[in-house]
Amino acid sequence: MPRMSSAAGRLDVARVRGLFPALSDGYVHADGPAGSLVPENVAHAVGSVMRMPIAPRGGVFPASGRAEALVTGARAAVADLVGGRPGGVVLGPNMTSLTYAVARALARTWRPGDEIVLSRLDHDANVRPWVQAAAATGVQVRWAEVDIETGELPAWQYAELLTRRTRLVAVTAASSALGTRPDVAGIAAQAHAVGALVYVDAVHAAPHVFLDQASLGADFVAVSAHKWCGPHVGAVVADPDVLEYLRPDKLLPAPNRVPDRFETGSPPYELYAGVSAAVDHLAGLCAEAAGSRRDRLRASMAAVARHEGGLFDWLDQALRAMRHVQVLGEPERCTPTLSFTVAGMRPRQVAAELARDGICAWDGDFYARELFDALGVNDDGGAVRLGLMHYNTADEVGRIVDAVAGLRPR
Repeated sequence: MPRMSSAAGRLDVARVRGLFPALSDGYVHADGPAGSLVPENVAHAVGSVMRMPIAPRGGVFPASGRAEALVTGARAAVADLVGGRPGGVVLGPNMTSLTYAVARALARTWRPGDEIVLSRLDHDANVRPWVQAAAATGVQVRWAEVDIETGELPAWQYAELLTRRTRLVAVTAASSALGTRPDVAGIAAQAHAVGALVYVDAVHAAPHVFLDQASLGADFVAVSAHKWCGPHVGAVVADPDVLEYLRPDKLLPAPNRVPDRFETGSPPYELYAGVSAAVDHLAGLCAEAAGSRRDRLRASMAAVARHEGGLFDWLDQALRAMRHVQVLGEPERCTPTLSFTVAGMRPRQVAAELARDGICAWDGDFYARELFDALGVNDDGGAVRLGLMHYNTADEVGRIVDAVAGLRPR
């Protein structure tokens, strides 16, 4: 059983679970890395906006003013979440689409012979847009490799990878497949020393750790609200001065100001209300938290880390003790996420058996194609992934452990 945290800064999981109508289905939702459940305040915020007059921004009547307020509110909320500036928050449909847009814009500043450094640990959304942009511009891609035994991304290798020709380093703040949390700050410091920009995928890190863009050393931070109890909206956060010199594809009549020129099409204003509500949800997870929303986020995410960490230690140790289970990697710092295989069973079979026991778990490569190719598991269907969230309980971890212990080839 996990160690219980002290009352100070405690996360009351019973209270938290009461905020999620979806938990009434009786399943153990251990599929958080693919997308979290949505609390009632987020659903209510989205529904409320859809019941009121909303018009495009820029008008002189109240419905247009509401749209402006929703955009401003969402940008402020995301800025609070990552420690950025609202004027540098670009909103969009998802992290992948936004990363493609930034990659195309940055690639216009690259020249043949330039280099970029990518990581085999990353989700393909922080790999393929850069690979394709590099191919289109004659830029060389250099790779940071993963230690296949530990699942770590050693920061020391960047000293050999970075040169004065390096224009960009793209790296994850946390692997959504193994949970690995690399030394992003150390990598970023090396990148900045040679004049390179740093693009950090914080999609998987955001639900589990308190983010601070300055401490990470990130020029760009990408997040997705549906991973932290919000709607399907993505965001990329940068210093407005960095965005100012980029020229993304846009329609001629669309605004040319930053960050608006990076946002194409009609915005989903109702979902932006959900983004703000989701950040408020995270900030309210610790009942004792006080101060600004940023202060409350700091306290709440510390409580989340203690709660999830205790549960995950139990889950991780229990699965590693099972002779028929192989847990991939063993990173020193990680989110409450792991991937594993079961002797004699395909990952899809394992996921199906867990589903029969009322446990939601994904199988496959989780878009970590480079990583799973390096680990050598893709030919066998990848792995099974379990990921905990702040609404998971010790009883649920017990159910998972018992279910995995009982897995045997049919």
